[in-house]
Amino acid sequence: MVAMDPTGPSESIYNLIPSDWKEPPQPPRYVSIFKATVKDDMQKFKTAMKTMGPAKLEVPSPKNFLKKHSKEKILPPKKKFEWNDRRKPPVPLRTDHPVMGIQSEKNFINTNAADVIMGVAKKPKPIYVDKRTGDKHDLETSGLVPKYINKKDYGVTPEYICKRNEEVKKAQEEYDNYIQENLRKAAMKRLSDEERDAVLQGLKKNWEEVHKEFQSLSVFIDSIPKKIRKQKLEEEMKQLEHDIGVLEKHKVIYIANKK
Repeated sequence: MVAMDPTGPSESIYNLIPSDWKEPPQPPRYVSIFKATVKDDMQKFKTAMKTMGPAKLEVPSPKNFLKKHSKEKILPPKKKFEWNDRRKPPVPLRTDHPVMGIQSEKNFINTNAADVIMGVAKKPKPIYVDKRTGDKHDLETSGLVPKYINKKDYGVTPEYICKRNEEVKKAQEEYDNYIQENLRKAAMKRLSDEERDAVLQGLKKNWEEVHKEFQSLSVFIDSIPKKIRKQKLEEEMKQLEHDIGVLEKHKVIYIANKK
């Protein structure tokens, strides 16, 4: 077979000369370097696993072969049944006849009438109707009867809630004492409610003044001094709004004492 050499460049004078195509030799087959180690391990463990179960197992004796009915459950010995309860009277015989001619002198009509007249009238069961079609329901279990307000402990705070409130109050007092001690050591002073309200009103008044001054600026800001003044007023208003928000959010305010 004559063919062109595909490995050379396509435009070459040597490609015009026909040459014999030689098939390149195949590379050697890949062989793992761990083949011998794995083979030795397989041979070593394969010999130990030839038998099922442990190698040293006690073989059962031929004398202890399985016998007939050897695995059946052994029942307890039979006992004679004895009836201890009182038996009912026997069924009368066909030849037995009931006693005839016995009459009672009691007047059941008058007795029933006297019981009804002398008896206490039965109270009707309380009900309620919730629809115009006349659907009736039990009033006792409906929750409309105020029966819980008649209890002795109605409206009384349970003991566990009182105990929990005391524990919370005690913990709050201990925390306040701890904070006061730390503030005393750090020379901090707590603002009273009157002082806090006064400071808050003063901040709001200052904000109104700055806002009024901001509103009085000219519409066209065409110079650097005007831009600087506008920026300064915006920063002051932003700082005042932040301070007002802090005072309104926190009821307790501490400040450092001046030396």
